[in-house]
Formats: sequence, structure tokens, C-alpha cells
Amino acid sequence: MIEFGHSTHVGLRREHNEDTYQADPALGLWLVADGMGGHEHGEVASAIARDTVTREVASGTELVRAIQLADEEIIRHSTRRSEALPMGTTIAAVRVAKGDGYEVAWVGDSRIYLWDGELRQLSQDHSYVQELIAQGAITAEQARNHPHRNVVTQALGVTDPQALRVESVRGEFKPGMQLLLCSDGLTEEVKDPAIAEILARSDLGAQECVDHLILAALDGGGSDNVTVVLVRKV
Repeated sequence: MIEFGHSTHVGLRREHNEDTYQADPALGLWLVADGMGGHEHGEVASAIARDTVTREVASGTELVRAIQLADEEIIRHSTRRSEALPMGTTIAAVRVAKGDGYEVAWVGDSRIYLWDGELRQLSQDHSYVQELIAQGAITAEQARNHPHRNVVTQALGVTDPQALRVESVRGEFKPGMQLLLCSDGLTEEVKDPAIAEILARSDLGAQECVDHLILAALDGGGSDNVTVVLVRKV
């Protein structure tokens, strides 16, 4: 049985929420998309990503391919507009199979974590600072305060379809495990140990965990839109 919670908040410093999400237990699909490009552009891009992936998965398309098609759809939509402003979005998605399996896929710096007694990040940010970490130029702690920490190197609608890297991981989804999807509005304000502390609380339902995580992000400064989706195998 699956229990899940979901919520999004504009944050304390933004006027518009460019994040969106999907929670569709019938499809076994949950996703978070963090739009970029300014008012109407970011929120349009994230909505196109959500709707395209949901439609494609519902028609039987594999998750990675559905995300690739969302990239193409956002680019098509962008080229039809008269404004020259780009529009793009990150995406972090999970598909839970009817058995015990799951698949996660992502583009950008929205994250996917697995909780199984401890917190583990399944996704790897497509970001400038993550490349610096991989090169050994900076530490993960230094990355948190790096001036270019919000620069993504891959995004739907921005990255050419030929160069798009949709990464995915599969695993077994056992009772007691939790999959957390979030925009960087959470991870910018709340460190992993604090996220783990909330997910470890057995007295909280999935929605209560989500609400606590959103509040923690707001308490931390709420500098960005924050979106959290939690899927729990019970």
C-alpha cells in the first residue's frame, strides 16, 4: 500500500510560484518541476512538463522517454511565443510499479531522496557546483554558499534534445521506505540531517512530514518556491 503527501508554497521572497507537481497514485506517478524564466515563463514550462509526462506515462510511454518528450514540447511552445525570453524547468519524477519496484528520473537540480532508516540522495544535481564538486574543486559544504549554486547545466526547454541527459535509477520499494521529491527551495534552506530527522518520525503521516518540511524551509528563510512530494510504502 502507498501513502503519500504533497504541497507547494510560494516562499517568503517570491511573488509567483513557478513550481508545480503531480501526485497520481492510479498511474503510480509522482513528480516535481521547478520552472525558470520569469513570471508566466517558468510556470508555463513546469506545467507543460507535468502535463506531458503525465499524458505520456498514461499512454504507456517509459518515464525517461516521457521526460524527453516534455523537453521537446516546451521548446516547441517557446518558439511559438513572440517574446525572446527562454523558458525551462527542472524535473524529478518517480514511477512506482505495481509490484515492489520503482524508477526515478531527473533533469536539473530538483532532488530525489530515498529514506530507508537513513537518508540517501538518489539523484545527482545537474548544476555548475555539482561539476565543481566532482572535479574536487570545492566541497559539498562550500557548494551550499557558492555564488553560482543555482546555475543548472541541464533543464527541460533549455537543453537541446540531442544533448539532454535524463538520468534514472531503479530499485526495490519495500515497506518502510520513503521516496522524497523536492525543488531546491527545500534543499537550499534545510540540510539533509534535518530532512532525515523529519522523515524518521514514526508519529507523522506522509502529509504531516511534507507540511513539516515546508515549514522548515520557510523557517530557514523561504528564499524560493518550495515543493515537496513524499511517497511512502506501508
